[in-house]
Amino acid sequence: MSQLGTLYLLCGKMASGKSMLAKELANSHQAILMSEDQLLADLYPNQVQDVASYVRCSTQLKRALEPHIGNLLCRGVSVVLDFPANTVRQRMWMRGLITKTAAPHELHYLIVSDAVCKSRLAKRAAEQPERRATDTVEMFDSITAHFQAPTPDERFELIRHRRS
Repeated sequence: MSQLGTLYLLCGKMASGKSMLAKELANSHQAILMSEDQLLADLYPNQVQDVASYVRCSTQLKRALEPHIGNLLCRGVSVVLDFPANTVRQRMWMRGLITKTAAPHELHYLIVSDAVCKSRLAKRAAEQPERRATDTVEMFDSITAHFQAPTPDERFELIRHRRS
């Protein structure tokens, strides 16, 4: 049996730097990078406007990608999932991938203040006009209300990153 790939996961509030870290991890580990934001934009253009539409589209996307991610990991290809691991439910889906494949994993948790995240969010919206509809303080507050930090009982290999 060949060696399994590693699954790299990211947890952090909107604009905490998850996508930047995802790119760094993919480059340093020669891993496949899967970006939820990019896939949602490509597959569901202009359909993600609020939390409910995000949940609907994200659920469909995860269902479609799950067997492919499992196949990559089982073939020894490491995968960086630039999908938020920001709630217990989101992490349960990721835990399922780990359980089904027995692949090693790392959950990178970015700890960044709300003020820093909101500042980055405003800058990102200005630099990327296509994201102005979703990169708002209102969306940040709405999504952050559901944020749940990972806990030891979830049994993830947790790596904390404190950033300011």
